[in-house]
Amino acid sequence: MRVAAIDCGTNSLRLLVADVDPVASTLTDVDRRMEIVRLGQGVDATGRLAPAALVRTMGALRSYAEIVAAAGATAVRMVATSATRDAANAADFVTGVRGVLGVGPEVLSGDEEALLSFTGATTELAAAGRAGAGGGRAAAGPVAPPYLVADIGGGSTEFVLGDPPVVAGAVSVDIGCVRMTERHLRGDPPTPAEVAAARADIGAALDVVAAKIAVADARTLVGLAGSVTTVAALALGLDAYDAGRIHHARIGAGQVQEQTARLLAMPQAERARLGVMHPGRVDVIGGGALVLEAIMTRFGFAEVLASEHDILDGIAWSLAADGPG
Repeated sequence: MRVAAIDCGTNSLRLLVADVDPVASTLTDVDRRMEIVRLGQGVDATGRLAPAALVRTMGALRSYAEIVAAAGATAVRMVATSATRDAANAADFVTGVRGVLGVGPEVLSGDEEALLSFTGATTELAAAGRAGAGGGRAAAGPVAPPYLVADIGGGSTEFVLGDPPVVAGAVSVDIGCVRMTERHLRGDPPTPAEVAAARADIGAALDVVAAKIAVADARTLVGLAGSVTTVAALALGLDAYDAGRIHHARIGAGQVQEQTARLLAMPQAERARLGVMHPGRVDVIGGGALVLEAIMTRFGFAEVLASEHDILDGIAWSLAADGPG
């Protein structure tokens, strides 16, 4: 079944067109794209989606609609996450999407977002485990459940604990790379006081996570989204972003700490020259790296398994489960 999944987050708009076979537990990419549209620009401060952000997002969505039509996808699902949950003028966004795509976006709750991310990140890990495989191209040795999936977005981070297909707990907290940058990391590079304020904010959110799910039960931390994969690319010493090398790479806590300190010490102009850095992440990557570092330190994970498969893949799996039409 050929399906199209679109995810509109606080920072990025992403598309996956894929052929999905639920019986064989296989998902094959036909087209996977990402545009940084920064829909959530200023939402934390104003409570509204900025007009310029809406224009950027609709422009990218029009190009995606053309790709979906040309690929012949039989089902389309678009979800919208943190920024749209928080915005007073979300109706303007919904109306615009329906006009471009023909269907409205589903504005997910944090729990719904978390569950889709968990499905996308762990379906192939679970299938590999059942087949007696190691659980990923770059993973050395078994990838043991239960998994704690951490999806570090622009406005929020979702945590899901489980052993597929069973989910033991999920929680969404408002610590994302854009939100932390806009709230705290205003300097170029940020000052020690700004970094300390961000760490305190992240720490308070992780207190909520610890109170709501049994993090200590997790045996593997699976990290999703651009902050994680960019830190992984830097830790791997890549000259250019290579999704194949990054997917299921295991990155040690010391490497994450090293890259976080490196990124926070750099001015934006220097970050922009890094070969793995997407231009749309230059100003917010420090905030995302801080969130990842704090998760590993607080919960005692020695490594993170970086995943290129995330909520987009979860959306695609959900469409295949529903069947054509």
